[in-house]
Amino acid sequence: MSQVFKPRLLIVRAIFPEVLARLEQSFDVESNQEDIVLSPAELAGRLQGKQAALTTTADRIDAALLAACPNLKICANMAVGTNNFDLPAMATRGVAATNTPDVLTETTADFGFALMMATARRISEGEAYLRAGRWTKWGYDLLAGSDIHGATLGILGMGRIGQGIAKRGALGFGMKVIYHNRSRLSAELEAECQASYVSKDALLQTADHLVLVLPYSAAAHHAIGAAELAQMKPTATLVNIARGGIVDDAALAKALKGGQIAAAGLDVFEGEPAVHPDLLDLPNVVLTPHIASASLSTRLAMANLAADNLLAFFDGKPLLTPVSAG
Repeated sequence: MSQVFKPRLLIVRAIFPEVLARLEQSFDVESNQEDIVLSPAELAGRLQGKQAALTTTADRIDAALLAACPNLKICANMAVGTNNFDLPAMATRGVAATNTPDVLTETTADFGFALMMATARRISEGEAYLRAGRWTKWGYDLLAGSDIHGATLGILGMGRIGQGIAKRGALGFGMKVIYHNRSRLSAELEAECQASYVSKDALLQTADHLVLVLPYSAAAHHAIGAAELAQMKPTATLVNIARGGIVDDAALAKALKGGQIAAAGLDVFEGEPAVHPDLLDLPNVVLTPHIASASLSTRLAMANLAADNLLAFFDGKPLLTPVSAG
């Protein structure tokens, strides 16, 4: 960075020490290596006089915060999702927004497929059964789940991660892949993923294993609710690695308890880190704490990409991964 003046940067949550050291060379940094979760008021207070922020999806950047922090010029999100950003408000204020796509695609697709397998094969339930000392003999139907190979994989949201999951299913496990998306993929991409486009209703009614990978938006809120769950097979599984709020967690808990669907695997939740208490009591749901992108190499790549965007912005260079309100 060429200028002598160092822009003031808030790193809202703990970050890799090597990325912190890198940013300290070019910014006047206030860091949060204690990893204290800041309230909206505390976040606004710490952003006073700051030109930049390195944020996570838990850090809400909205019109009220922007009004209270007039010096803010850029927020670099260490995530692919930006539902914590009020993008129209940021555009109005002239505050740039960036995210970290691509670098987490394969890792997140790995996890989504692993969560689907754990859900279908009742792995968490089996481990709890064993740890509780309940395993005393073999049984023909002991914790019998459903097959992955040859089954129908349904994907709602066919971006990069959805395509990665489709390839794993089709090419690795001989699954029939169907998908629904806001816009249909090109014929070339469909062939590459061995995936067929269907309506949302057909997806719900046909999939043996349904994986949600769509971005959160107001239109996607409760995209899977009681009506959608009622369309699914009683033997089907549902996996959500997208965002909390896409699934009506209360309706899902009711469907799982009533045997409306067989099982669910959830990495994201409405109001996380809080989890709907009814989900916690159910044996047929695998629960993980929003860790789909959590390999060390991928999280480091995400942090470095966020840092690259901040450095580019104050060097007057094009942003690597800008996000717009449109």
